[in-house]
Amino acid sequence: MKKCILTILISLLTIATFAQRGRHVPLGREEQLDQKYTSGLFSTVDGTYFDLVNDNNAIGANSYFNVLDWLQGRVAGLQVYTNRNIRIPYLRNQPAAIFVDEIRVDAGFLNMLPVHDIAMIKVIKSPFLGGWGAPGGAIAIYTKDGDEGEEVE
Repeated sequence: MKKCILTILISLLTIATFAQRGRHVPLGREEQLDQKYTSGLFSTVDGTYFDLVNDNNAIGANSYFNVLDWLQGRVAGLQVYTNRNIRIPYLRNQPAAIFVDEIRVDAGFLNMLPVHDIAMIKVIKSPFLGGWGAPGGAIAIYTKDGDEGEEVE
């Protein structure tokens, strides 16, 4: 009787092991966005993601002049201060670096960037290694590709 139970138990464990080996886990929404847009130091999954192309809740962002105005209130710890008509983001009371397509830009650049050209926003709250002098973290903004977001008639 013991040999029979032991044989059945070993068979079940072997079947379970081989079944799990072939199992493919689909990527989550954040991982898919990370694969599509980010690279290098920006490809960490830590952060708050906003998909402005596919997320119906983010469609209202197009009515804002500056994307920082839309982000305020949606990201915990983000304050946006205005100095001479330039909005400056602070994360946890520290200045945050702004990157557009992984290139560091000045906060005034966002006044010239139309919100409807933005595909994804990633807010990294921890001190960011890619942005020297960014103790408050980073706001990474990714613009749409040429074929993204166009309506087909």
